[in-house]
Order: sequence, then structure tokens, then C-alpha cells
Amino acid sequence: MKETSELNERSVDGVLAEYQKMFKALDSDTDGFVTREDLLRIIDESGISRKDIRIAHTIQGVMESSNAKLDFNQFRALVGSNSSILKSIIQKRLVVPDFQTFCGEMSEIFNEAKKNRSGKVANYIPQLGRVNAEYFSTAITTVSGQRFSMGDAQVPFCLQSVSKPINYCLALEEHGAEKVSQHIGREPSGKGFNELSLNDKGLPHNPMINSGAIMCASLIHPDFNLADRFDFILRAWQRLSGYARVSFNNPVYLSERETADRNFALGYFMREKGAFSPNTDLVQTLELYFQCCSIEMETEGLSVVAASLANGGICPVTGEKILEPTTVQHCLSLMASCGMYDFSGEFAFSIGLPSKSGVSGAVMVVVPNVMGIAIWSPRLDHLGNSVRGIEFCTRLVEAYNFHVYDSIMVGSSAAKRDPRLKKNIQQIEGVVQLCWAASQGDLSEVQNLIAAGVDPNWADYDGRTALHLAASEGHTQVVEYLLSQNANIDAVDRWQGTPLTDAKRSNQVEIVKIIEENLKN
Repeated sequence: MKETSELNERSVDGVLAEYQKMFKALDSDTDGFVTREDLLRIIDESGISRKDIRIAHTIQGVMESSNAKLDFNQFRALVGSNSSILKSIIQKRLVVPDFQTFCGEMSEIFNEAKKNRSGKVANYIPQLGRVNAEYFSTAITTVSGQRFSMGDAQVPFCLQSVSKPINYCLALEEHGAEKVSQHIGREPSGKGFNELSLNDKGLPHNPMINSGAIMCASLIHPDFNLADRFDFILRAWQRLSGYARVSFNNPVYLSERETADRNFALGYFMREKGAFSPNTDLVQTLELYFQCCSIEMETEGLSVVAASLANGGICPVTGEKILEPTTVQHCLSLMASCGMYDFSGEFAFSIGLPSKSGVSGAVMVVVPNVMGIAIWSPRLDHLGNSVRGIEFCTRLVEAYNFHVYDSIMVGSSAAKRDPRLKKNIQQIEGVVQLCWAASQGDLSEVQNLIAAGVDPNWADYDGRTALHLAASEGHTQVVEYLLSQNANIDAVDRWQGTPLTDAKRSNQVEIVKIIEENLKN
């Protein structure tokens, strides 16, 4: 009993110490108080929404409190049951620590992509053809629940083919991968998304094309009536989106039905080949498929769905587990190989992220273990993908090391940034890489690093800059390039050495001359 009591006391002391760390981190002027404004500011800057249910207790308490300043006990009471997420916010332990900078960079990518006015709105479904071609929105949700949206983020749109990955997940959850594979293949078709074609077993090639999506619809609770089946799917979308607004666009549904000859043909073709389970009601299956395509969302909600996939099936803004990790793994694998229509191979090559597009102009992108991204712009290319969506993704992976194989590109990926790193960690890594490249005379790597934002004047723990090392080792081209990038010619290391004294010490005559000429200028 005594040991248990001591253990409990240590546990209480540990919890108290954590509260004190959080309090001190916010008490910037060390006056023993934390202002409500400071607490709200750090929450807002983190990217966590004030509406996030994980901080509901704290936000409610702050809004109802009449105290402009909070002492330690008041702060502890407000944090209460939300201490875990608030600790991560205050200590910048969310997946993207510097979320404000990241959002600024995302806005730049968004604005550049917006300039692309090529492509046309889909018109083979009449209701889609009436959508304003100028709509453009993007939303991001990280696996920590940080959120940011841009553009026409409050305008809902139909999911169309973006509904296919989730239906595949639901079929896997209900029947398992082995059973589902008896009805749907797992290979790219190499043909159009609505091609009247099956694999050599008489099955749809994969669940990301129309035939495969129709088959998925047939597998989702066939024992339920049609209304309950659709309600089940709709609830799954609500849970995956953190209970965002998920609705149904009846005009699009009716328009879809009226132009469904090819989808009916696919259904009868599969029934002829014996692909469906026994007693499948084909008409009801097609009705369910059309309804799923007509589900309507906004980009922010769709980005949470993508983040739930990035988070292994757990919704990051509610903490609710909706899908098994193996289900998500199977789904992302096919999104990566088959999710972007006839552009899937090129997209996997150049972008390298599991994604799914729809003819409404929606694109759902998953960065595993990092974030989900939703993009909507109705202008489509000739393959049915959003023109601005593709451009946004292209610019994204040019800036960040999100491509699935960036981790093995040690040299060339150095020019890309990793938003998961804190600023000081990024600086340390940048210094190490830049100084090493300069000492080896690797001009190309030095150029890449500086282009990626590494400051040529950052110094290592001895105060030595890249210019010190390049001058000392006699790498003329690197020295000239660093000087052209405004490297500090008078930088002093901890031994009071400058790049010039280092060059003289190593008898680098040509570099001494270059530096002395620059000093004169």
C-alpha cells in the first residue's frame, strides 16, 4: 500500500510538472500570469481550429472567463481534459511545427496554380457542365488536426469518382481483401475509366474505375435496403470528415441516371461474366453507385477524409478510429497506381502520392503520416483530371520532400523542404549539408541547398561558414558562387579566423586573390 501511495504521488507530481512547463512556456514576461489572448493566439497559430472538439473544454472556458489574465491554477483548470493536445500545441510538437510559414508557402503555390486557365468543365453530365469554371479551392488537414483552406472553400461540390476509394475501403472492411479480390482486380486497366472492358478473369480491373466502383457498391451491405445502404455510406463519410457537412446533390444524381447508358452496359457486361455475387440486384447497385457519385462536400471536409487515410484510418480531428490500417494500406496502394485515370502512371512517377480525382474537378491527395489535401477546380484536362489540381500537386512536390521516394534521393532532394522539422532543426541540417558540400567542392549541391532556402551565412558550432570551408579547401568555383550569393566575407569563427585567413593558411593563392578583390569592392 505504501509503494502504491508513493507511486501515485510521483504520478501527480509528474502531471503537475507538465502543467507548469506549459504555463511557463506561455508566461513570456514571467509575471506569473498567462493572458487569454496569448493562449488563443498560440492555438490559432498552430493551425488547430477553435472548433476542434479536442480543445472544446478550454475554448469554452476561455470564452466564458471574465479574467483577462490567468494564474497557474486558473490555467490548469482551463486546460483540464484537453492537456494532451494543448501540450503538443504549446511545445510545437504537431506534425508541422511552423504551420504559419507552411500556410504562407501553400498560399503561394495556390496563387501560382490559379493562373492556369486551361481546360474545360465536364459536360457529359449536364449538371456538372453548369458549374462555374473559375471556382478553385484547396484545403489541408494534417494528421495532428491542423487545418488551412484557400479560395472558394465554402462552395460544395460533388465527389464523383473521389467517392470510389471510400467505397472500396467499406467493402474491404465488410468482406476482407481476399473476398473482395474475387470480384475486383488490383491492376491498372490501361484504358479509359468507363471503358467496356474487364480483365482476363471477367472482373473489373480495379476499384478506381467505373466497373470496379459499381462492383464495390454491390458488396456494401447487400442485405440492407437501398436507403439504409446509402445512409451507411454517408455516415462513413461524415465520420471520416470529422462530422463536416456532407450532403446529397439530387439534380446531379438525376442527371447522372439520365446519362448512364455506359454504366448500365458495364453492369450487364459484368453480370454476363458472372462477376457479381449471387442474387445481386443490378439496378439497385447502379442506383447506389450514382448516389455515391452525387455526395456533396466542401474542400475542408474532404481534406479531413484524406487526412484520416493519411492517419491510418483514424480521424485526426476527433480521434475516432473508422478504418483498419490494413484497409487503408490496400486502398492507398491502388490510389497510387490507378487513382488518376489514364494519367495514373505519370502522376505516380512525377508526384508520387496516393490520389484520386473526379470529373467534378475534385482531387483527394494523401501524404501518408503527414496530411491530407483536397483540391477542387472544375477545369479538366483531356483525361478528366483537374488542371489546377495537377499543377498544385506538381508545385507541392517540387517544394517539399513528399514524393514517396524522396527519402532515397539523398543529394537532389536536399533542395526540397521538410515541413515536419522545426526551424532550428532545419537550420542545423542545412548548415551540416551546406558546409559539407562546400568543403567537398560540390558546387551543384551548394546551389541546390541555397535555392532551397539555406542561408549561405549560417555557421556550424565552431562559427565556420561554407565560405570558410570552401576557401580553406581551395574550391574556387564554390567560393565565387558563395560570394555572388552575398556570403559574409568578414565572417569570423571561434578562433577569430575569416575566409581570407583560412585561404592564406592553406596557401590557396587564387582564392586569396578573389577574396581580396571582393574586399576592395
